[in-house]
Amino acid sequence: MLTLPFRSARQLASDLRRRKIGALELLELYLARVERYNPRLNAIIATDLDAARKRARAADRALARGEVWGPLHGVPMTIKESFDVVGMPTTWGLPELKDNYPPRNALAVDRFLAAGVVLFGKTNVPLYLADWQSYNAIYGTTNNPWDLARVPGGSSGGSAAALAAGLTGLEAGSDIGASIRNPAHYCGVFGHKPTYGIAPPRGQALPGRVAAGDISVIGPLARSADDLALALGVMAGADAIDGAGWRLALPAPRRTTLREHRVAVMLTDPCSEVDREVQDRLQALADFLGRKRARVSDHARPAVDTAEANRVYVHLLRAATSGRQTPEEFQKNLETARGLAPADESYFARMARANTMSHRDWLAWNETRHRMRLAWAEFFRKWDLLLCPAAASAAFPHDHAGERYERTIRVNGKDVPTTDQLFWAGLPGMAYLPSTVAPCGFTPGGLPVGVQIVGPQYGDRACIAFARLLEREFQGFVAPPGYEA
Repeated sequence: MLTLPFRSARQLASDLRRRKIGALELLELYLARVERYNPRLNAIIATDLDAARKRARAADRALARGEVWGPLHGVPMTIKESFDVVGMPTTWGLPELKDNYPPRNALAVDRFLAAGVVLFGKTNVPLYLADWQSYNAIYGTTNNPWDLARVPGGSSGGSAAALAAGLTGLEAGSDIGASIRNPAHYCGVFGHKPTYGIAPPRGQALPGRVAAGDISVIGPLARSADDLALALGVMAGADAIDGAGWRLALPAPRRTTLREHRVAVMLTDPCSEVDREVQDRLQALADFLGRKRARVSDHARPAVDTAEANRVYVHLLRAATSGRQTPEEFQKNLETARGLAPADESYFARMARANTMSHRDWLAWNETRHRMRLAWAEFFRKWDLLLCPAAASAAFPHDHAGERYERTIRVNGKDVPTTDQLFWAGLPGMAYLPSTVAPCGFTPGGLPVGVQIVGPQYGDRACIAFARLLEREFQGFVAPPGYEA
């Protein structure tokens, strides 16, 4: 049994309901840990402690009356900085927004509060949520609790670091380019990227934005698969407008044991070579599943050309974020795109073209996306899940030099573009598919490795259920050394 700060949110809620600990007492336990450990991590960067203590006291009084607010009654929680929370700033790392205090909560925040959480703080992000490390000019740099010299991932890096170090009971983030999956992998926690569209993102946006972006989703991070299921149940479902016409009914998992599963395993791809240390852990998992007599294939794939899928994803991704450009930036990028050689297929070239593409071109990319979506659906008629990496390597050293597309990481002894590993984000994400990242062991150097569990559209519960089986039989959450006390 994990010690109290590292227990799952579901376990903490049970302890609270059984009066083994009080809500205020549990909050103070986490706040003491934040005071002790957060200076070295810089994961939690904003708090509203007066409001949190007031709510914790109210949670204790409610329990004394026999009143339970919801399944997370009294559980201390933090949330990614990009979610609007009354009483705390929402900046997305932009200095010009450092005094942006929203007048209302994000919809997901209100849903978590209705479920009973005690929300006490926000966790760090990169500028515009656009990096696999989490640093900005307002709040500084977040470190990985497994190795302070390395990144915690991004853009939900503060979320994963706070969970791994036992500074909070539950977290939620967002994901368009592995921003939930990548930090979960780097920090050794669980994360779920939902099927596109099932969890309304209202209030997780730059000021003034109300339309949901293409590909982007919000979803939970946690220390257990059960917590992912619980938190997804809180976050998912139609908002007030859409709820007039539809209800979400995610299908139950069809399999209940590892032996029943039919899984394809993908260790690497020419679009993004994966470090051997990460491949070895996924192969160890595949071997384990084979011993459990699951049906495992290392060659079953959807009828999708991965290089084309990568091109489609990068163009749709950069189109989805192109609205951030000022008129001056757009004009500059338009001139850059016009000056590119037709054969230039570098990430920078694809980004420049996508930032300025016509709507007609976007429609063509979208048409290709939906053809691939149909190919994925056909694949999942024969296979339950696809297991693959969440990123090309384990957590890499901090690197703030230059632009992201100019940086490199070390993979199998070679320096490769950091942006190559967007492939592992986009392969399922571009096609709207859900994927869960679960702990899969450690590199020889002791860094966490996660496995990405990809399921069919609306197969969220199947992905999380498989992660739960792995947690019980293969690898669960492990607390990083030095944070146990």
